[in-house]
Amino acid sequence: MAANKSQGGLYTLFLVGSTVLCAGLFFTGGLGTLLLLVGAAGMIISLFGMLKIKALEGKTALKSNPAAMKLIGAGVAALGWVITLFGMHVTPSTAGRLIIALIGIGVTLFGITVVLPAAFNKNAVWKS
Repeated sequence: MAANKSQGGLYTLFLVGSTVLCAGLFFTGGLGTLLLLVGAAGMIISLFGMLKIKALEGKTALKSNPAAMKLIGAGVAALGWVITLFGMHVTPSTAGRLIIALIGIGVTLFGITVVLPAAFNKNAVWKS
């Protein structure tokens, strides 16, 4: 995940901060508030630190890709999960729910494995 030592340290701080933040949401009272504040501070420090060292990375290997294709791919993937979730309310039978859930999962997989790679490979670095 991290390309250098500063990125690794900030990523570790982000993971620890998010874990402490979740623990703060779980506990009640003074301890929960303290954990919540410490976790939020750790995440904010790590995010601003990552933004600061972002300029040191160099040029990104990917070219700009069409945003519309990315949105369509993400929309198709989300549509599959909407079909799966709301399909439970369409029919009371278990077999019908299973079929609708499989259709929804299939739509999601189509969005993830067909539409999104097509969007990202349209202007791939190796095609230039």
